[in-house]
Amino acid sequence: MSRADDEPMKPIPTRIARGGWLDALRFIVGALIILYHFREASPVPLPQIHPVFDRGYLLTDFFIIDSGYVLARIYGDRLAAGQASLRAYARQRLLRVIPAHLVVSLILVTIVGGAALAGVAPSNPRWFDWSQLPAQVLLVQAYGVPGGQGWNAPTWTLSALIGCYLLLPWICRALWRWPPALVVIGAVTVVVVADFAASLWLGDPIYRLPMRYGILRALPLFLLGVAAAFYGARVHVAPRLAAGIGVSAAVALVMLQAFGGFSLLSLGLMTAIIWAAGAIPVVRPSRLIEHLALMSFSMFLTNEVTRIVWFGLLDALGQESLTSGVRWALWSVGFAGAFAAAAVFRYSFDRPVQTWLKTSGANRAAMDAETTRVASRASGAVVTVEHPG
Repeated sequence: MSRADDEPMKPIPTRIARGGWLDALRFIVGALIILYHFREASPVPLPQIHPVFDRGYLLTDFFIIDSGYVLARIYGDRLAAGQASLRAYARQRLLRVIPAHLVVSLILVTIVGGAALAGVAPSNPRWFDWSQLPAQVLLVQAYGVPGGQGWNAPTWTLSALIGCYLLLPWICRALWRWPPALVVIGAVTVVVVADFAASLWLGDPIYRLPMRYGILRALPLFLLGVAAAFYGARVHVAPRLAAGIGVSAAVALVMLQAFGGFSLLSLGLMTAIIWAAGAIPVVRPSRLIEHLALMSFSMFLTNEVTRIVWFGLLDALGQESLTSGVRWALWSVGFAGAFAAAAVFRYSFDRPVQTWLKTSGANRAAMDAETTRVASRASGAVVTVEHPG
């Protein structure tokens, strides 16, 4: 028996999967983002009840970190090794975002334009300046390009994330050669230094930079998620220990928010929660949780449109004259309606379109593979064809 046979096998880190805690977190945070966007429309603005309702920027930062984590867990090894098609990867990332974004933008423009033709002015006209629309539709508002204010304002995050998506192959190639702990320490250092630099030169901390600096805000946080993914894919942690760390981080995060923002520390705790969720095996995947998580993108993309339409209609009907109880009821209907609208958009447009795009992409890959095989047989060469992933 060889010495290698005598050595115990090292435990393999858990692979991430659908229907578990990572998916549950995406839906929960998506729901809280809707609450954040609806906070000022309630009869009593929610921040007057507690300042925590004004810290929704942390929820957006969570999604940025989570995006870095999930994409690096899925694509990181192949991108770092040069085994994935960069063109196929970029195409997949862009087509995941752009069709839905363009359709939601068209819906909002149609609603606002139709209302204007009918003589109905929006409650806040400054948020519907037509000169601001092109930068937002083109998703360039996070790169210092003038415009992009108002309308479906949260799309600045998509604008910034597209840049992060396209940089991921080179990030992975740079980081995957280093020890996991050193990568995590380096990513944390980058966030801290970026926060100091942003506060010094731009007047805002990294986690609250305005939309026009979106890529500067997103990239360090995305890198933090990538580092957590690299560590999670290389270092095995017992599921019970990971669960304990995740729960402890969640409790600490909630307790911190009761007393103040503590935003940099909160970012670290959120990263620990995401890492822990990815380290817990999904023994019994939940189809419901999977569907809710997949709907979170539609929730993010459509909730502002729902808010604009619902509360614009209530303002036009004179909701100020209604009693507080009735207004709270109407606010609750609008809040629930944001989830309903997201579900309609998800299952009537986003899901069918993504299914069609994946099918057409698979067919294109098969045709490319067959063409390559024919060419290789004709030339007598042996060619390995990679799947575009």
